Amino acid sequence: MSRTRLVGMPDMWTTIAAERGALAQDLGGLSEHEWNARSGCDGWTVEDVLAHMTSSASLTAPTFLLDFAASGFSFPRFSEKGIARQRGRTPEETLARFRAVQHSTKSPPGPKTTWLGETIVHADDIRRPLGIHHTYPTDAVQQVLDFYKGSNTLIGAKSRIAGLTLKATNTDWTHGSGPVVEGPILSLLVASTGRSAALGDLRGDGVATLRERST
Repeated sequence: MSRTRLVGMPDMWTTIAAERGALAQDLGGLSEHEWNARSGCDGWTVEDVLAHMTSSASLTAPTFLLDFAASGFSFPRFSEKGIARQRGRTPEETLARFRAVQHSTKSPPGPKTTWLGETIVHADDIRRPLGIHHTYPTDAVQQVLDFYKGSNTLIGAKSRIAGLTLKATNTDWTHGSGPVVEGPILSLLVASTGRSAALGDLRGDGVATLRERST
């Protein structure tokens, strides 16, 4: 069973701001090579992901709807336009723009937990390929995973983990039935979103199935 202390509003925005600040701190002084490194998001560099996070933190419901319509209701096109808008002339400028939205509570329409999830998962998309370690708040990670496990919208986590038992090894959290996938709760979260980079942290008879569903 899973036991979650909900990170509610305004605590959720406090957590998001703290995680944004910690990420900005970790990215100060990156080399050009590191900024151009492949991230956990397919086709995006580290700098691209950071610009995407800035874009998401700059949107309100009306601006999202207008921009989405102007992008032909294509999420990939919409996302690429947001990245282009928030990338600076240099990586340092891109980072400065991200720092400027640290305390923003703007967001596109949708469940607020998704923006906590975006902050955590995209931060891992950036840190993991760079080998930067960070300890994320377990309650926040668990809340996001509890939300994603029941949703197929955009990310498809519900279908990806169907028929599997997910079991965290660093906190009291389990979900599902079937072949076991166990490991750190952050890695379970990241793998449930289709990021194959986290699969190396996991073990159990269900990992092969999760790997197939992540390709």
